[in-house]
Amino acid sequence: MRGEPSCPKCGGRVRAPGLFDDSWQCDEHGTVHPLQPVVPPSVEALGVVVSRTRVPVWMPWPLPLGWLYTGVASAGDDRSGGRATAVACSGPGPLGGPGELLLIAEELGVGLGARYAGIPGPDPGPALAMGEAPRTKVFAAGRPTPLWQVHGAPEDRAVFAGEARGLWLWAVVWPMESGMVLYDDLILTDLRDAGAEVDLLPCGALSPRLLD
Repeated sequence: MRGEPSCPKCGGRVRAPGLFDDSWQCDEHGTVHPLQPVVPPSVEALGVVVSRTRVPVWMPWPLPLGWLYTGVASAGDDRSGGRATAVACSGPGPLGGPGELLLIAEELGVGLGARYAGIPGPDPGPALAMGEAPRTKVFAAGRPTPLWQVHGAPEDRAVFAGEARGLWLWAVVWPMESGMVLYDDLILTDLRDAGAEVDLLPCGALSPRLLD
């Protein structure tokens, strides 16, 4: 488990702002919003991310039957606030076996969604099949939100992306067959708008997907 901030695009080391730079720097990607260390899932850790972020923290709510919250990641720092969030959930896949879902909200150019999707980043770009009909839709903060398939991702996962609240919304699902969980009119809540019921959120073990 990483104990220091890292590059949201490649996971490499980053340099903190200093005498010659007023922003975080990655040797490969230049100025970045640092990915903060991932900690074991808890309601308290989730609350810290929610309180600092400038972008949504999307959570399926209610969670699909048998699913658990399994971690959160955030890119940004105390000065800039969170510019990207990734929430992990795990549970029984629609066709049997375990399934895992990452929901990423991010500003343009952060690159966290593309990293988890396993495609060149920082944004969906030409990999987003906008010429096709949306593959599915979710309800994000009460609004129907179409999601298009993202081509070029590794064969072990299904990747969809769209726009919600003026920002990128990515859904990355393992294995690919578990992408069917997104075909059930999944309801997403921005946890910045959630109430005390979040205290009852069922937590599981940390998803290793957040550490990829």
